Amino acid sequence: MLAGALVAGWVLLAAVDRRRPGALGFALEPAAARDGAVGVALGGVLQGAAVLLLAVAGTARWVADEGGMPEYVAALAGSFAFFAVAAAFEEALFRGYAFQALVQGIGAWPAILASSALFAWAHAGNANVTPIGLANIFLAGVLLAVAYLRTRSLWFATAVHLGWNWTMSALLDFPVSGFVYDTPLYSARETGADWWTGGAFGPEAGLAATLTLAAGTAWLLRTRAVGESATMRGLRPLVDEARGIDPAPPAGAPA
Repeated sequence: MLAGALVAGWVLLAAVDRRRPGALGFALEPAAARDGAVGVALGGVLQGAAVLLLAVAGTARWVADEGGMPEYVAALAGSFAFFAVAAAFEEALFRGYAFQALVQGIGAWPAILASSALFAWAHAGNANVTPIGLANIFLAGVLLAVAYLRTRSLWFATAVHLGWNWTMSALLDFPVSGFVYDTPLYSARETGADWWTGGAFGPEAGLAATLTLAAGTAWLLRTRAVGESATMRGLRPLVDEARGIDPAPPAGAPA
């Protein structure tokens, strides 16, 4: 599915828009490593902050579980690879060519709202989903769309997505969008109202995640810590011709 989404985007860019494949957002450039590292860190911090709120409120704790260190390391590595491919597929599908063409045609914010609604709808059939969970997935779609638009980099959006899911599931051992991934050594336990903790769907269905998703989006809209690389500017992404959210200048560049 990832390959199909990428190839479709590349073919349309070449045939319709006369642009090179890198314009989609997965350009092979030095900035990709930076975007990946910063994105994973950002996604992890936002998810960690949500769970920290649960822990401080006394509604999350961890207990010992079976397993040893070799199994733990293997589980972290395997889950990182799994969530990386899943995040790349969803970003190529929901923030890839269709989204970028929509931004070009109707502007950034209408495209963000429409694509985020579709992103939430695609998760409506997940196990134990709730209205708050769908609302938060909509907010996550907004966050990820802004992450792409401020950098023009799907590496960055994918890394934020990966950092959020991997931290929630593998590092903290909570369900991610209703999907349970068992981490050795310890298990998470949540108590309290589902509207706060997210219940069986995971922290994404709780108000704590709502707060961190909103804070993360606000930060991305204002920060100069990430930005569009010179390589991406040269590739002329479709969204460069749109109205709405302009790319952030690279860190340290003049305003």
